[in-house]
Amino acid sequence: MKRALITGITGQDGSYLAELLLSKDYEVHGIIRRASTFNTSRIDHIYQDPNQANTKLFLHHGDLSSSDWILNLIYSLAPEEIYHLGAQSHVRVSFDIPEYTGDITGLGTMRLLEAIRRSGAKTKFYQASSSEMFGAAPPPQSEETIFEPRSPYAAAKVYAYWLTRIYREGYSLFASNGILFNHESPRRGETFVTRKITRGVAAILAGKQKELFLGNLDARRDWGYAPEYVEVMWKILQQEAGDDFVIGTGEGHSVREFMEEAFAYAGLDWKQYVKISDRYKRPLEVDSLIADTQKARTRLGWEPKVGFRDLVAIMVDADMEAANLKPNGRGKAVLEEKLGYWNRWQNSVTRVREAIEGQASQH
Repeated sequence: MKRALITGITGQDGSYLAELLLSKDYEVHGIIRRASTFNTSRIDHIYQDPNQANTKLFLHHGDLSSSDWILNLIYSLAPEEIYHLGAQSHVRVSFDIPEYTGDITGLGTMRLLEAIRRSGAKTKFYQASSSEMFGAAPPPQSEETIFEPRSPYAAAKVYAYWLTRIYREGYSLFASNGILFNHESPRRGETFVTRKITRGVAAILAGKQKELFLGNLDARRDWGYAPEYVEVMWKILQQEAGDDFVIGTGEGHSVREFMEEAFAYAGLDWKQYVKISDRYKRPLEVDSLIADTQKARTRLGWEPKVGFRDLVAIMVDADMEAANLKPNGRGKAVLEEKLGYWNRWQNSVTRVREAIEGQASQH
């Protein structure tokens, strides 16, 4: 049985990755921050009591700012694979807390890589790099595109990217960068613009909200479905050697298009509800991020199955269900038709909602 360690296991990607690896019979370990309140809502539906026999999911309270703690964990676990997803990952917030962003998002990667090197563990390392690193570089962006970061978050990710390459080339570690373009889902954080839009649509339908405040509507992004992206993370670490891969759909849409699609899917006129607020705009904007995925398609054999309109339908349906409304249903149909059992609607959406409500089903 393979053993994997996931940083950021309670985030969107970490929760989906944990489910995927458990479905492949891995023993999964995750790092979570110690807090006075529970922050495990995305993984409560797969939580296993560590005192029970045959438990395959284990959580460790820790901090990416502590080199000694990380080294001790690597020594004790000796995982075959590490998926480093933990970060301060909100781009707009990184302008407000640049020091913390640099410490966790940038130096946190160095601490993990150094722990692997010092421990001598034969560990494969995956670094969650970001399309935000490309910044002002014109699209489409590939593995050869020069980085032009436009935020403290992007700068920290560039630092982490190059450290991953340095440890791969300098110390012969199996260390890979997955440069993932925007990937969304019903588990996306509520302050990220896509989820803010779909949650706002559901709240308006439920009569709980009358206005939705947004920032820059003209930014263009390459949006995909998060569970498909964690599958490619796993594929990257199954290669014969470490390497770097750009992952995306190759298709660009503006925030305005996402908003219009979400409101139209729900039968609403966005002009009656959406207002623009400068507080949600960044000091430096990134105009357009669109992936050139030729390398990933050729080397990894990976093709996204969920398109832009399907993604919006999935997210709106999920937020409607969470608001105790009857979803339109196209999003659920997409998951049932296009994706594997571990990520169909009951497991990926309904069980998470039930766990959050304290009534997780057992099927």
